[in-house]
Amino acid sequence: MGRQPKISQYGSVDPAPPQISGHIIEWKQSLVDKDIPMFQRMRNVFALRNDRTDEACLALCNGFMSDSALLRHEVAYVLGQMQNKVAIPKLIEVLSNEQEHVMVRHEAAEALGAIGDYSVIPVLQKYLNHQLPEISESCEVAIDLLDWTKSKEYDAIDC
Repeated sequence: MGRQPKISQYGSVDPAPPQISGHIIEWKQSLVDKDIPMFQRMRNVFALRNDRTDEACLALCNGFMSDSALLRHEVAYVLGQMQNKVAIPKLIEVLSNEQEHVMVRHEAAEALGAIGDYSVIPVLQKYLNHQLPEISESCEVAIDLLDWTKSKEYDAIDC
C-alpha cells in the first residue's frame, strides 16, 4: 500500500508539500521566476498560505504576475483558503481582467466568496450574467458562499 496523502491544516490535499525552510521574501520572488521549477514554486505557494500573515497573503498576490495560469489559479485558490481580507482588491482586479485565463478568474470569484466580506457583492453581481459560464456560475456560487461562511453550519465544521 502507498502512503496516504497528507491533509493540510485547511483540510485539502495540496498538489505539492509546503516548503518548510526559507522566508516570505524568497517565496514571493520565486512565484514569478521561470527558472525555478514549478513544483518548487507550488511548494512556496503553500508555505506562504501556511504562514497566515497579511505579509504572506500580499506576497501570494504577487503570484498573479506569474506567466503560469496554473500557478495563478492555485494562488487564487489558496487566497480563498486563507480568508484574509487584504487579498480582496487583488482578487477583484483578477476577476475583472478580461484578458486573464478563465480558470484563474473563476477561482478569484470563488475566493472572494470564501473570504466572507459582503462588500464584494456588487462586484460578484456585475459578473452574474457574464458570457462565460465559468465566470457567471462562480460568481453565483461565491454569493451563496458569503452567506454560508456566516452560518452556524460553517461554524460547526471541524477540518
